[in-house]
Amino acid sequence: MTSTVPLPRRPLDRKLSDLPESPEVRARHWYENDLGWPTVPGRPLRLVTGLRFDVLDVPAGAGAAALRHLAPGSAVALWGDRMRLLLAVGSAEELPGLLEWLQWGALALDLRVLGAGGLMEAPLPPERARSGAQPLLDGPRADGCLQGAAVWLRPPGPGGEAEASLPALPAMGSPKGAPDLVRLVDTVAAQCHRIRLGRPSARPPDCRRNQPLAFS
Repeated sequence: MTSTVPLPRRPLDRKLSDLPESPEVRARHWYENDLGWPTVPGRPLRLVTGLRFDVLDVPAGAGAAALRHLAPGSAVALWGDRMRLLLAVGSAEELPGLLEWLQWGALALDLRVLGAGGLMEAPLPPERARSGAQPLLDGPRADGCLQGAAVWLRPPGPGGEAEASLPALPAMGSPKGAPDLVRLVDTVAAQCHRIRLGRPSARPPDCRRNQPLAFS
């Protein structure tokens, strides 16, 4: 009889110093092995949303006003003039109802969420995660890795610490001390509305014109 020898497995605890010097390999290792966040093949490197976190994508000015509602370990990324606030899993499904409850549902706000089945461009890992033979980025495109220049404003903590500090609704079983998603969304929505009204062509919608705005 001919026996089949299984292929050798890749070690799960490989160190950064043992990895090839490819920026993409090192970045993918940090996300998948250090944080436990799934990625998808191909370039640019992208993270799968809806499994370990959801994402609230807003103008950077609106997101900056909401940073005070976040915990020190809450991860926040910048991508051009957009800010991406990481939320607890399931928040994307709750957002439409939450906006309605906060009386922001009738407005066309410049925000969107990424949840189950979504993809997010992977920001550049922080300096501590790319120490080794060479910097992760070597030029503006990093040889195709992390194309788009997304960066971490507040990088995620190691392992499960990242998810424990993400904003969530109390009814979603959020960990003790986790930031309140309601306050975060209300502040972001108010700032998005302010930005919209600041444009020359913007007018207050009739449904909110005679009502006080829920600014935080």
